[in-house]
Amino acid sequence: MIDLLKSLLRNRLPIALIVLQVMAGPAAAKNKPIPVPIAYLTQEQEVPPPLSNLDPFIKNLGLPGAELAIEDNNTTGQFTGQAFTLKAFTVPLQGDPLATFKQNIGGKYRFVVVNLPETQLIKLADLPEAKDALLFDIASTDDKLRNQNCRANMLHILPSRAMRADALAQYLLKKRWTKLFLLLGNDDEDRLYGEAIKRAATRFGLEIVSEKPWEHTADARRTAQSDVPVLTQADDEYDVLIVADERGEFGEYLDYRTWLPRPIAGTQGLTATSWHRTHEQWGAVQLQNRFKEKYGRWMEEIDYAGYLATRAVGEAATRAKSNELQPVKDYLLSPAFALQGYKGTPLSFRAWNGQLRQPVLLAAPRSLVAVAPIEGFLHPKTELDTLGYDQPESTCPLNK
Repeated sequence: MIDLLKSLLRNRLPIALIVLQVMAGPAAAKNKPIPVPIAYLTQEQEVPPPLSNLDPFIKNLGLPGAELAIEDNNTTGQFTGQAFTLKAFTVPLQGDPLATFKQNIGGKYRFVVVNLPETQLIKLADLPEAKDALLFDIASTDDKLRNQNCRANMLHILPSRAMRADALAQYLLKKRWTKLFLLLGNDDEDRLYGEAIKRAATRFGLEIVSEKPWEHTADARRTAQSDVPVLTQADDEYDVLIVADERGEFGEYLDYRTWLPRPIAGTQGLTATSWHRTHEQWGAVQLQNRFKEKYGRWMEEIDYAGYLATRAVGEAATRAKSNELQPVKDYLLSPAFALQGYKGTPLSFRAWNGQLRQPVLLAAPRSLVAVAPIEGFLHPKTELDTLGYDQPESTCPLNK
């Protein structure tokens, strides 16, 4: 018993959870543990052109978070008679994730953490082999996957673009920075982020007084000093420059180069994210330290999503006392489900579109600025649903 208690303390679990697990006693461990296998599916990514030597390319984003969560699941599982395992499947760069799923995962794993692009996710969810599996999307932020393209066998962990834009808009409204200049990149992802910003502006009463595309295809580091001041001139005064540059091709070079002295927010500057290395409240520093000690780097947002997805399976399987798909899924989507996310309030899933509702961090590169929902933004059920598409707005076919 002393060794088990030391293990719990070493993993820095909440004291209340430790007490419950110790009270459960070793009786649960006398029986053969019930296996709860989880698959992790991803594909190798082509190394992008380096925009900065400060941010090295990380090959295994997501998987370390899932591995850390398995340790936490099994710390509880030794008392509840469950054994959680994680099997990672990494598809080569030119390989086919759908074929890998059919051959190695379909029919063998009920719970699958998926780190793939949006286009692959829909194809994967529609496979006959995925009918009896629950997919946890840890990489996409696309709002269509939460609306018209939602799937009953898929849950989404990262905040959508709409959730991020709403979090940012709430903070700007609180600061009374209501006039925005929107600078759009040239990629489809930038256009979608821009649409989310426009929706949030309308929703919270902000005004986009100017909108321009990024017109320069050359290296932004070379053109920023001369081109940015010209590009950021506007006919109307504005309070904040909002940048839509999800790939980071030019957004980092806007600071201190704009025509007017204005703060920058959006995909660079003040950003909305589910996790950030500056976040240390509500026990987050313990998770940050555990991750860094084990993997030698900071926990990134997709690592955090992998952690939450795997912990969600652990929490639901423990509470439902089952390793079967339907009981675990039913509990995940029930009002009783509550997941510790180290952000001050329990996380839960929106039953109408499979999105994990959660606070969104607003962070500068080296400082946590605020946590949304911002105080004062109310909702009849939960303030977390002031971020993103609420149930009356949802176009997901699952919304009944």
